[in-house]
Amino acid sequence: MRIGELAGIVGVTTRAVRHYHRTGLLPEPPRQLNGYRAYSLRDAIELARIRRLTELGLTLGEVKDALADDAGKDLVEILTELDADLARQEEAIRQRRARLARLFEQAERTGRLPDEAPVSPELAAVFDDMARASELVPGPEPAMAAKERQLLALLETGTPGGDRGWFDALMHGLRADPAAMRRAYAVYARMDELAEAAEDDPRVERAARSIVDSIPDEALRAITLPDDGDAGEGTGFTDAFFADFAPAQAAAVLRAIELLKERAG
Repeated sequence: MRIGELAGIVGVTTRAVRHYHRTGLLPEPPRQLNGYRAYSLRDAIELARIRRLTELGLTLGEVKDALADDAGKDLVEILTELDADLARQEEAIRQRRARLARLFEQAERTGRLPDEAPVSPELAAVFDDMARASELVPGPEPAMAAKERQLLALLETGTPGGDRGWFDALMHGLRADPAAMRRAYAVYARMDELAEAAEDDPRVERAARSIVDSIPDEALRAITLPDDGDAGEGTGFTDAFFADFAPAQAAAVLRAIELLKERAG
């Protein structure tokens, strides 16, 4: 039989058959005098087995090993590894679906998802607390509150598997203390007042002290504070971080770092 008939019997394309020839997966029969290749029943059986193995998820290299007489791995070993890989994929999909379910639940409960979504359940709970706290604040929500959410989402994303003890401590502190969110919104309001202020404005000191007062002790113990003289310079992230603030706001944050170092002792 010719290549088209072979491909049709097995349910693959002629292009796939030619690719299997090029990779050495399926032996290529010699051409006859008329220029066409004649395929045997054995070729169809081998091609069908190739299709079944690839549909299991094996790579072409793994299929080649499984079919070779001198394969480094036998088929049971290859399939065992494949099963383990599929189990990992299945668990990853389960976790992703669970996370989506929590997002749907949050959207149903609050009517919307924050612009920073998706985030972890712990950070989503803090954002929920912020939303409730903002309803108690007269007037529009401080712009610094939105900036804080964006920064928290960035920091969480950037340290998913690294040293995030300080981050977890901060999240716990914000949720464990009923007054923590109220203090945080006082900080946001003070920082908003500095948007058009000069760096030597007396409100800079008050804002810095309110920042310090809003940080739980357990979070402070987990934070690595910069060395003297390094708070306002260093990494590209540090430069970008401070550049995102108005001058007086940046001055308040730098002063808060100094005060935190004093508090840490």
